[in-house]
Amino acid sequence: MIQRRKLIQSGAALALGAPAIVGFAQQSVTLKFHTFMSPQSNVWINMHKAWMDKVTKDSDGRIKFEAYPAMQLGGSPPQLYDQVKDGVVDVMWTLPGYTPGRFPRVEAFELPFMMNNADATSRALWEYVQMEAKDEFRDVHLLAMQVHGPGVIHMREKQVKSAADLVGSKVRGPTRQITKMLGYLGATPIGMPLPAITDSLSKGVIDGCVIPWEVVPAVKVDELTKFHTEFDPAGGALYTSVFVMAMNKAKYASLPPDLKAVIDKNSGIETSAFLGRTQQGGDTAGRASATKLGNTIYTVTPAEAQEFKRKARLVEVEWVQDMDKRGFKGQQLLDTARSLIAKHGKLVKG
Repeated sequence: MIQRRKLIQSGAALALGAPAIVGFAQQSVTLKFHTFMSPQSNVWINMHKAWMDKVTKDSDGRIKFEAYPAMQLGGSPPQLYDQVKDGVVDVMWTLPGYTPGRFPRVEAFELPFMMNNADATSRALWEYVQMEAKDEFRDVHLLAMQVHGPGVIHMREKQVKSAADLVGSKVRGPTRQITKMLGYLGATPIGMPLPAITDSLSKGVIDGCVIPWEVVPAVKVDELTKFHTEFDPAGGALYTSVFVMAMNKAKYASLPPDLKAVIDKNSGIETSAFLGRTQQGGDTAGRASATKLGNTIYTVTPAEAQEFKRKARLVEVEWVQDMDKRGFKGQQLLDTARSLIAKHGKLVKG
């Protein structure tokens, strides 16, 4: 009789435990994704939404997203990193350079004439961060690191063919190193996040800006400027910007193992390359939008680019010195970044 009671109790315990086990195995989660990009932008549609859709599909619908473009949850673009760090949102995408000096080692990739193409340079950036700068992002769970395609100069009233043409012009730059570059090229640099460009151009607060082609239509730069200056790839890309996609650490840690595996599958070097490749892939359409409006596009030749390189090199010198002062080996970091970009560039070409 006692033995039968124990068996009944044991069976009841198993029965009570079973739903909890099944419930855990079938756990679902909804993640809040926040960024500053507009809902009509190439980045939002072809990168962010595509990534979210893939994660949802790979998880059989158990990871869902509440998607918030254009800072719809409040705050400003420079606050996005802390929003994900503090758990206000679960996933975000932004520029580390929006908070100057906070992520100094990844600035190596924003130095003038560093990148080759966004796929290769994004792969190199991810590897570089794992090797040299992982602790800069220790407060979040890193999903991807990427860059955009070659930066382009866009001006309201003046065609830029040489650095001398920038003298006296107020030009917007996205990050610390890029605004420094603009200053050494002769412009009056003004730092501001991307969403502020439209209003600043329309009101004459700035005379021009530097952004890649792909984002031109999203911020109406094709409509608000008449002159564009791109660089022949053979002479190197003027600049690029670094982006980070990250998840709240506690939220990631709370996921069951199988959903963590889905996030892991959609993170890392291949995801970084996808984001970079897709962003640069929008350059053709962005350039076409300016051409359609009858704007003038000037291509700086490799020979003409030498003047830009010579003047902009001071940015690199200062960055190496700054890294040395911070206790890092600046030249070694720079050499590592360059070698990784070259390595992945060869892999992409092959």
